[in-house]
Amino acid sequence: MDSNPSAMEVDPQLHEEEEDPFLQFISYAKSVVSPDANEAGGESMGPGWSWTASRILKTCIAYSSGVTSAILLSDISQAWNEQNRSGAPKKQPECISQLKKKNKRGKLPNTVTIDSVYEKKFLPLNGVIEAVIIDVVILPGTNICTLHLGDFWSSNTIDLYLHRRFYNLADPSNGILKKGREVFLTGCRLRTTKGFSSRARLLPTEYLAILLDEDQDDDAMMLGAQFCSDSFSSICFDDVIQGVSYSLYARIESIGALEAQGIFGSLQRKKITLVDNDGARLKFLLWGEQVLLANLFSVGSMLALDRPFIASSAESGLESNEEFCLEYGSGTQLYVVPLIQHKEQVCVALTQSRCQGSKLLTAPDPGQGLPVSQVSLPCDSQGSIDFRNYPFRSFVIDLHDKMTGISLYGDVVDIQSTGDPTFSLKIEDATGSVWARLHFIGPWSIGRVGLGHTVYISGLSCSMTKQKILELSWFENDPGASFVNISCLPALLNSSCLHKFSNLCDLSAHATHTHVCRVWLDQIEYCHVGTRLSHAPCGHFVNEGCNGELKCNFCHCICNDEVVRSFHLRITIADGSAKLLTWCTGHTATELLQITPDEFCELPEEEQIMYPSSLENEKFTVALVKGHGSMDNQSVSWEITRAVKYE
Repeated sequence: MDSNPSAMEVDPQLHEEEEDPFLQFISYAKSVVSPDANEAGGESMGPGWSWTASRILKTCIAYSSGVTSAILLSDISQAWNEQNRSGAPKKQPECISQLKKKNKRGKLPNTVTIDSVYEKKFLPLNGVIEAVIIDVVILPGTNICTLHLGDFWSSNTIDLYLHRRFYNLADPSNGILKKGREVFLTGCRLRTTKGFSSRARLLPTEYLAILLDEDQDDDAMMLGAQFCSDSFSSICFDDVIQGVSYSLYARIESIGALEAQGIFGSLQRKKITLVDNDGARLKFLLWGEQVLLANLFSVGSMLALDRPFIASSAESGLESNEEFCLEYGSGTQLYVVPLIQHKEQVCVALTQSRCQGSKLLTAPDPGQGLPVSQVSLPCDSQGSIDFRNYPFRSFVIDLHDKMTGISLYGDVVDIQSTGDPTFSLKIEDATGSVWARLHFIGPWSIGRVGLGHTVYISGLSCSMTKQKILELSWFENDPGASFVNISCLPALLNSSCLHKFSNLCDLSAHATHTHVCRVWLDQIEYCHVGTRLSHAPCGHFVNEGCNGELKCNFCHCICNDEVVRSFHLRITIADGSAKLLTWCTGHTATELLQITPDEFCELPEEEQIMYPSSLENEKFTVALVKGHGSMDNQSVSWEITRAVKYE
C-alpha cells in the first residue's frame, strides 16, 4: 500500500480532527499501555489503534454513567496484558516447546487461555481453547479417558474429560490423540472442585477438531491415504442412501453469518462454503449448538471431514445448485490444517505518519522525497491484508482493494435503505467520504443513527468492484464487527476525559463531529413540542398509509407492532455566548422535557401549552451535531443527540 502524496492537501483538516478529545485519548491510552512499543523492523508490539478504540468504547458502554481516565487505562492495560501474557513457565513440557518454536498460525478470534480460565473461574461456551495434549490418562478403576492439556501462552494446565465419540482416536496403540498433538476445543463447560487442589476440569464436548501438519510425514500419509481418494464430484447420493461413507478434503472458502431457521426463528444455522482440489464447491451446514464449531475454523484453512452426514439440499432448506450438502453427523470427525499466516510489509501512508506522529522506520525515499514507515500485517491466501492490528488510524483516503478488519471513525453524511436488512451509510472524515454497505442478520439493530452523527465502525472489508469503484462492506455477525454511535453514547457527556466543552458561538456553519456544550433552555415561548409515532428499533418517525398500515421513513418497512410514541421537539438553547435553535427526539427530548410522551399527551391541552415555560433556564450538558439537512427535520439543522441535566 503506497503512501499517498495527496494526503499533503488535507493536513489542516487532519490537524483539526486530531484535536477531537476522543481521538486524543486513544493516542494517549496507546502511549500509556505500551510506552516502549518496539516498532523496529516494522513490528509494532503495542496495541493497534482500532483495538484501543474498541476497548475504550466497550468500557463506555458498560459504564453508561461515565468513566474516568483511570478506569479506562486500567481496563485497557488489563485487557492488553491478558491478551499478550508471557506467563508461560520457563521450562515447558518438551512437546509444547517444540511446537511453539514452529507455530506460525494466528490465534483464532475467540481463543481463551488456560490461565484466564483459572483466573476468572469462567469459560464462555463459544470460547476456543487451542491446546496441546501433554498426556492421555485413563482414570484408575474406570474406562474414563482424560486429556491433560496445556497451551502456548499459559503457566497452568487443565484436564478434559474426553467425549466418547473420540475414544477410538485416543487408542494407545494407533490413536491420533496422543502426546504432542494439537487440538481445538469449543462448547466446553467448566467443572471446578473445592478443596486443597481447587482443580478445574473441562466436561466432555462434542466440538473438537484435530490439527494436522502437512509437513509431518505421518500426517501427510494420513491425509493422502484417507482423504484424497474422495472428492465432491465422486459423491453418489444413491450410495449415500445405501450407507456408503466418504472422507473429504477441502479448503474453507467462506464462513457465513448466523441464520435463524424454524417456525419462530429458534433454530440457528451457519453455512460454510468448501472448495475441493478440483474446484468443486459444497456447503457444510452447522445446526443449533453445532454453530459453535465455526469458531474452530478460519477462511483459507483446509478441512478434512471423515464421514460427514450427506443430506439433500432441498431437505436442508438450502437454495443451491448442488444436489446435496454436508452436515456434522454423529459419526463425523474433523481435522484441520490451519492456514499459515503470511505477513506483508505495508507502507504507512503520509496521512498516518504526519497526524499520528509515528516513528519513521525507513529513511526518506530519495525518489519521492516523502518519509514513510512500514508495518508487517497478516494476509490470507487471496492476498487480502488484515488491518485489525494496524498501529494507526485508517482514513478514507488510505483505503485500497483487498483490505479487511478496517475501522473507520467519521460522520454520517448520507443514508440509503431499501427495506431489507442491507443499508448503505456514507462516512466522511477529514480526507474524504466513502459508502459502507451494512449487512444485518435481521432488521436494523444498532439504534438511532442520523445525518451528522459521529460513528465508529470496526470489521469493515474493502474491495474493488468490476466498475473499479472502491466498496466497503460490513457484516453484523463477523468476528470483530461493531458499530457505535458516539454522538448518542450516554457515557460521552459524563466522561470529562473524552470531551471538551465548546461554546455555542464557536460552532461554525460547517462544523463536523460531535460537540459537547453546557447550555440552558431559552425563549420557551418559541418552543414547539409535538408527538409522533416512531419505529422502536431505529428511532425514526413513521407515516400512516392509506390502508392504515404504519411505514418507517428510514427502514421502509411496515412496522405496526414496533412503534412507540416519541417527542418531536424544537427548542432554543443558550450558553451566554450565543443562542441556537435545535431539534431532538426520542430519549433526548424526554430528558430535556422531563416527562414521557405518553404522560405529556395525558395532560389537558392548556397544560401542554404552558408546560414548556416551566423549563426555562433549566441547565443541561448536551451533545450537538450538524445534521446536513436532517432526514427528520429539514428546517432546523442542529440536533441534540444526547442530554443530561446538571446543577
